[in-house]
Amino acid sequence: MKWKAALAVPAVAVAAVAARDLLQKQHAVLRNFPVIGHLRYLLEQVGPELRQYIVTDNDSERPFSRDQRRWVYASSKQENPYFGFGTDNDVERAEGYAILKHATFAEVVPTEAPHQRDDLPVPCAKVLGAARGRRHAFRPDSLINVSAMSYGSLSSAAVEALNRGAQLAGALHNTGEGGLSTHHRHGGELIFQIGTAYFGCRDEEGRFDLHRLKDLVASAPVKAIEIKLSQGAKPGLGGLLPQAKISDEIAEIRGIRQDRDCISPSRHAEFNDVDSMLDFVELIASETGLPVGIKSAVGDSASWVELAEQMTSSGRGVDYISIDGGEGGTGAAPLTFSDSVSLPFRLAFPRVYSEFAKRGITDRVVFMGAGKLGIPSNAAVAFGLGVDLVYVAREAMLAIGCIQAQRCHTDRCPTGVATQNPWLVRGLDPDSKSVRCANYLNAWRREMVKLSEACGVVHPGLLSTEHIEILLGNRHATPLWEAFGYERGWGMPSREQQDSIAMLMAPAPRGGSAQPSPTAQRSAK
Repeated sequence: MKWKAALAVPAVAVAAVAARDLLQKQHAVLRNFPVIGHLRYLLEQVGPELRQYIVTDNDSERPFSRDQRRWVYASSKQENPYFGFGTDNDVERAEGYAILKHATFAEVVPTEAPHQRDDLPVPCAKVLGAARGRRHAFRPDSLINVSAMSYGSLSSAAVEALNRGAQLAGALHNTGEGGLSTHHRHGGELIFQIGTAYFGCRDEEGRFDLHRLKDLVASAPVKAIEIKLSQGAKPGLGGLLPQAKISDEIAEIRGIRQDRDCISPSRHAEFNDVDSMLDFVELIASETGLPVGIKSAVGDSASWVELAEQMTSSGRGVDYISIDGGEGGTGAAPLTFSDSVSLPFRLAFPRVYSEFAKRGITDRVVFMGAGKLGIPSNAAVAFGLGVDLVYVAREAMLAIGCIQAQRCHTDRCPTGVATQNPWLVRGLDPDSKSVRCANYLNAWRREMVKLSEACGVVHPGLLSTEHIEILLGNRHATPLWEAFGYERGWGMPSREQQDSIAMLMAPAPRGGSAQPSPTAQRSAK
């Protein structure tokens, strides 16, 4: 009988741990895998010691290295995001490694305790839609925004957490091409994406329906509309939602069958060239009053040349252009398309931006960038190249619990982020994860302000190609403008925009009234 009593004690302890894991809401892995889920955290804790004897180091894993993931995790949990003992990146032999040049003396006074502030005003330098006189033009409050991830690819809990997190951080949330669901309606301001299947704004035959679009955007806090031409995960292919992830609700929202994969057309039916696309853009903008942009990966350059020429001469144009790097990847895709189709961001963006810079019309467009730009060092290069706003997708997923299991396409995401499995989804608590999403977005903004101030400017939008050099091992460093074929001065905001940034970033005078918030100034526009 004594041995039975001895076994009862650990059995009760394990049961208590299991009960606690199932009831707690902070860790999705533990809710979905009680008791055994603690093994992951144990291995994570002793990882630095174990890696001394394992080949993989802190900077080897892809798509996001262990260091990059750790920074996102620590930022989202408001833990110490610092790293000790210097960089473990192989800077001496790195090809294409970017270095920011700090300014020893500068007029910029560093922000007081930026690591303690979540209210740093870091709005966009441009007013989205103002160049084309859109009725509902506005200045985005946040340089960093949540990129397009559809309900279907992500769980309902994940979409809700991202929307609520965007609302807490004052960021925009892109719906993705899967339509606008109830899970997008938790206060976060939206960019509604129109994909090639027109989910959410199509008729019974699957054709685009302008009246449904107008009704939809009027029913939610939609601030802009995005027409998706292609994406970094699978450029040249339509959106793909595996059959395993199509629930009754998703099928109803999209108007699709549940017995097969949902594969969107690879191209739009409403237009077939740049000229007809601009007609489509202007129709939507005039009917809704909203800024309208396009999102695309970059391959052949001919269409971008034509777009820049038409916007120079025809009086029509897009309000923003979002360039998705070929290294993007929240969507399920064939391996070859993920690996080998479309240019990575640092090559893609300059090719597009240059066409507009040559014609002197960059001020007419808000440029967005996506493709691992949720890591501040990558984002700094993007701002130097001329980006005005940044989209993040996988980094936002990491902030709400993703562990890079790379099972997004299987419906077996262990953290409940990219699955429709009810048991796994229940592990993700939107209340806590929305706060983590906001923490990450705020931390990114603080880090970008610190990087900018280190270079002697007050705002990331003022980073230029002169502030960054690209290393060729330890033999040569090339200025960013020269490395990517820019002319000097490209990528910088206009004088008017620089003045606007200075006003928006100015601290309140001591004893005086505070500067108006970005939201208030946006409304005044």
